[in-house]
Amino acid sequence: MMLELEPKHVWRHFEALTQIPRPSGREKAAADYVISVAKEKGVEWEQSEVGNVVIRVPATPGHEKAPITVLQGHLDMVCEKNSGSLHDFNKDPLTLRVEGNVVKASGTTLGADNGLGVAMGLALLDEPGAAHGPLELLFTVDEERGLNGANGLTSGFIKGRRMLNLDTEEDGSVYVGCAGGQDTVMTLRVGRSKAADERPVYKLSITGLRGGHSGVDIHEGRGNANRYLVRALQAMERRGVSFALASVDGGSKRNAIAREAFATFHMAKEFLGAAKDAACDVQASGRLELKGVDDGLNLSLEPGKAEFAPMAPASQAKLLTFLAAIPHGYMAFSREIPGLVETSTNFAIITTKKGSVEVCTSQRSSVMSQLAWAADWVANIGRLAGARIAQSNGYPGWKPNLDSPILKAATATFKRVQGKEPKQKAIHAGLECGIIGDKFPGMDMVSIGPEIRNAHSPDEEVHIDSVQKTYKVLLELLKDLA
Repeated sequence: MMLELEPKHVWRHFEALTQIPRPSGREKAAADYVISVAKEKGVEWEQSEVGNVVIRVPATPGHEKAPITVLQGHLDMVCEKNSGSLHDFNKDPLTLRVEGNVVKASGTTLGADNGLGVAMGLALLDEPGAAHGPLELLFTVDEERGLNGANGLTSGFIKGRRMLNLDTEEDGSVYVGCAGGQDTVMTLRVGRSKAADERPVYKLSITGLRGGHSGVDIHEGRGNANRYLVRALQAMERRGVSFALASVDGGSKRNAIAREAFATFHMAKEFLGAAKDAACDVQASGRLELKGVDDGLNLSLEPGKAEFAPMAPASQAKLLTFLAAIPHGYMAFSREIPGLVETSTNFAIITTKKGSVEVCTSQRSSVMSQLAWAADWVANIGRLAGARIAQSNGYPGWKPNLDSPILKAATATFKRVQGKEPKQKAIHAGLECGIIGDKFPGMDMVSIGPEIRNAHSPDEEVHIDSVQKTYKVLLELLKDLA
């Protein structure tokens, strides 16, 4: 094992998970791993049809009468990598490195979201001195694509009615609420020229942006590569550059801010200078706009290859107008919780196909009427362009309960262990707590976790000391609850 870190049981399980490919929808090997741990320890386990796993851990002697506590995390991870990386998330293990107080992966997401939550749950099976009541370790699948594993939970799969979700990414905080979410996908048909275009093909690239979690990081105003790509293409048009688009592609995950975007087009060499000037102007403006927040914006224009024939002029004009109208970012802040984004939308992915361009967006809100409004706003833009609209059913938010017994217990434990009360917060991202609370009425929940930064991007990192602190709080809290 590479990570000779404390607490050793947590890092051992986490490192093992990083060597198991586990993109959303392909978590079987990760599920097999947690089941193998249960078998090794001789404890009961069960797997549902959708792939969720529960491990039932008996209470330590003297605590058999305590209520069941559920510890919950998800097995899948967001798979993002830097352009040029040859990493295959379906078969390659992650390459880890330690830099001072942080653990990172080389060129890819780390999967600390939520591999560390899973690892902390499993580590309890290696702690003979730990005191706790009966536990249910609940590991769900396909969280990152829409909380699908949690949606697939059925009554009776878990019996506990108090839960510690281990998917929070802020040390020293206890989360008590989260946003609900919905996806809006718009597909615009495009016509293509039948005549061959003999002009050279160029590729416009937007790279260097931080990306990040579309819930956790949306309030920072980080750059969205899709938007800068469209700005650059329209800036070229304003300079009189004549080009014929073949493709526009950007982003890769519905719940990540787009870090990179690319366009290929046919263009006569005589326009190359004006096109580069337009790209330079957008780069300069963007760097000024993003200064101190997202300083790596880079636009480049190089020779390229076109997979498709150029779009018909009318289709190209409609497409660019449509893409330029799609909103991105926070829409409103909470009136009840200072600093909390209430409603947002993420311009997540552009995908070009032969006869269409598909745009995936995601909306979030802690107010369900505002979630519906935001989703309708984006969909109406698509309808004006004549796009086909498909919207997911979405998932509910988790309403804070500041009188929660488990919140009071967690607050007291934090204060005793860390010498100060934790911050009580709600998060703009989606947690499975909303769905689990809906499916299991009366579930009393909080969420805790170590310091994870830049989740959903190749810059994801976890702070080593925060893992130690969070795990110590977890052990003491389980003792207190017993």
